[in-house]
Amino acid sequence: MLGGVLEDVRVNDRLTIPAAELSWRFSRASGPGGQGVNTTDSRVELSWDVLGSDLLPPMLKERAAERLGARLVQGVITVIAAEHRSQLRNREAAAGRLAGLIAGAVAAPPRARRATKPTRGSVERRIAEKKRRGQTKRNRRGTDD
Repeated sequence: MLGGVLEDVRVNDRLTIPAAELSWRFSRASGPGGQGVNTTDSRVELSWDVLGSDLLPPMLKERAAERLGARLVQGVITVIAAEHRSQLRNREAAAGRLAGLIAGAVAAPPRARRATKPTRGSVERRIAEKKRRGQTKRNRRGTDD
């Protein structure tokens, strides 16, 4: 996915964030990793200015701002990846995570559910099952002789 730091992040078929709008930061990750953890900057922070970008139309910016809410700091979303020992894999993870967040934030809202009546057959099956359960429970009762 990423050969170098400066690559576009593909969100969906119609939306790709250009590398020029992305901001990468690397630092030392905490946790296990032996001697290498002290010398390699494998932790990755990937930031994108959602509200400042000209990539999204105003309607999608509003939708993204509403859905991302507290994750945005002054219109910028930041994703952190430090689960892998290699910086490259963390870059791939951060790019994938950012793409997923943005895809969910700009996706069209789901269609409203239209209320329907249950079918006669489903009502009859439900009633029959309730009667069967009641009969099973009545059969468990002992006779008071």
